[in-house]
Amino acid sequence: MDLQAFQNRVLPVKNKLFRFALHMLGNEDEAKDVIQEVFIRVWKGRDKLADIENMEAWCMRITKNLSLDKLRLQKRMKIQATYESVTIQHPDVTPDVRAELHESMQNITQLMAGLPEKQRQVLHLRDVEGYTYNEICDILELDMNQVKVNLFRARNAVREKLMKINAYGL
Repeated sequence: MDLQAFQNRVLPVKNKLFRFALHMLGNEDEAKDVIQEVFIRVWKGRDKLADIENMEAWCMRITKNLSLDKLRLQKRMKIQATYESVTIQHPDVTPDVRAELHESMQNITQLMAGLPEKQRQVLHLRDVEGYTYNEICDILELDMNQVKVNLFRARNAVREKLMKINAYGL
């Protein structure tokens, strides 16, 4: 794909992409960043674009994925700030209790990081972010049974490993 083809096939959908990103992110600057990244990715992969029949749908998919990535990153940062503020907001908690809480949160974070990708995503979206099952199905493009099975397995794995750590200190 040359510059002319890029301008004819990709640039006409930029307003739709922007509105979609803006709707997902709720922030104009973030949406502009996502659209810029979409165009960069499309341009870098321009050699493979001849096979794509519906350029608009393909660009919308890239926009959706990049927007979701940005939302996940924002929520991770927000959760980390929340964890840090919890210990700060309770000055009457003794240092040893504070250390135990901090260690427990680190253990849970490490255990979640060790889960398979789908299980980690489902567990995070459900138990940390509070999304409904239907919303998780839409976000991860899974059916309801897959979401429930992955959530069950993730919770069990974290619970069993956490029980071992607490029982044996391993």
